[in-house]
Amino acid sequence: MTATHRPARTVAVVTLGCARNEVDSEELAGRLAAEGYELVEDADGADAVLVNTCGFIETAKKDSVDAILAATDSGASVVAVGCMAERYGSELAGALPEATVLGFDDYAAIGERLDDVLSGRPLVPHTPRDRRTLLPISPVQRSAVLAGAGGRVEDSAPVIPGHDWLRRRRLTSGPTAALKLASGCDRRCAFCAIPVFRGAFVSRPPAEVLSEAAWLASQGVRELVLVSENSTSYGKDLGDLRSLEKLLPQLAAVEGIDRVRVAYLQPAELRPGLLEVIAGAGGHGRVIAPYFDLSFQHSSPTLLRRMRRFGGTDDFLRTIERARSLAPGAGFRTNVILGFPGETEDDVAELERFLTEGRLDAVGVFGYSDEEGTEAMRLDGKLAQHEIDARVRRITDLVEELTAQRAEDRIGERVEVLLTEDLSGTDGPGTWLGHAAHQDPDADGTTTVTGVPADAVAGRLVAAEVVDTEGVDLVARALVPVAAPAGR
Repeated sequence: MTATHRPARTVAVVTLGCARNEVDSEELAGRLAAEGYELVEDADGADAVLVNTCGFIETAKKDSVDAILAATDSGASVVAVGCMAERYGSELAGALPEATVLGFDDYAAIGERLDDVLSGRPLVPHTPRDRRTLLPISPVQRSAVLAGAGGRVEDSAPVIPGHDWLRRRRLTSGPTAALKLASGCDRRCAFCAIPVFRGAFVSRPPAEVLSEAAWLASQGVRELVLVSENSTSYGKDLGDLRSLEKLLPQLAAVEGIDRVRVAYLQPAELRPGLLEVIAGAGGHGRVIAPYFDLSFQHSSPTLLRRMRRFGGTDDFLRTIERARSLAPGAGFRTNVILGFPGETEDDVAELERFLTEGRLDAVGVFGYSDEEGTEAMRLDGKLAQHEIDARVRRITDLVEELTAQRAEDRIGERVEVLLTEDLSGTDGPGTWLGHAAHQDPDADGTTTVTGVPADAVAGRLVAAEVVDTEGVDLVARALVPVAAPAGR
């Protein structure tokens, strides 16, 4: 009996980690649905559970292992995919015999692999390899290889998760969705192992991105969050580093899309032209969110060089100042690492100066941990764990105070809120939860809006005035509902 004629088997998909993983899960879900699998939300009673793991840092890996073990409690066959599965392969399979471990190269035949698992046919887990070696070093030569027009990579081009939007099946129904610009990374940050298991940087063609944006709009999506490992590199392998500046206005013009947000910007690559487009200098009004998700990681120039990164406090503050001169209400978020090998008290003080003067809206604070295969593992100057923890607490306390103050600065400000959840049943008529342009849908706080018209639905954009705050969260009062942007 073939996969398309057998009784439908059920599979639940569990996703950990970032928005890029969410896109990968939806591609896998679409492939499985096309192979005759029925997608279900609850692992209990499912034939199989697909756990899309995260392998970025130690805490994420622990969460992934916990999710795999929890899935086995359902009695279903458990399959681990994603970054952690790709990164560790046979090692993870040996440590977790409860699950079958698959790598990225299994994604193209994920239905067949799941058939094998459910039929009891043994699968040999892959041996991890450096996926950067699967494509040419020169970015502009990669498209030819991927298209099969030149060269061979071990007899076939490597699988790149999340680039097959034609098979994508949405696993959520909200008005926001991630849209992948690219996969992989060519940078060599000393603390990061992502390029090894995600591979070299590969942009998606603009026409493909625009087609997926139109499809997402047809599925009820009103806000696109553009994701990749490094969005500022978009187009480098297509021969045009200005590709993102050109693509953003085109995405803003897609019928049904009311907001386009760019995530994962590399500070050292934020070109003036791209900054200006994101800040609204190109005349694209409200559609392109004036939002800067900049992965500063630290601000001490000395420590950043040890991290194999560039810039420093003064450079970063000039970037923020320039963006705010164009868009005073622009949003800024970042992540910072405390306790990197060789970090001194002076370095921490420099980071404190940057955070205090930068007035960012959201900051993720992480403690350094050794990651296999990274340069940082071999560096001297390692700090004791108790010192790393103390510095994390110190900066976390500072960040909580500063971001709450930044939210208070917005009292009296006019914001446009994308409504996501009706709270009328619990918080009174006309009360909705949503997020403003400076707030990422998943990471940067929320805005509660009162006085919303009775005919409101999720996905509507509503103008409001900020009247209060709760930490980083805003409380606002609806003004007049925002009409569709001009010309739409």
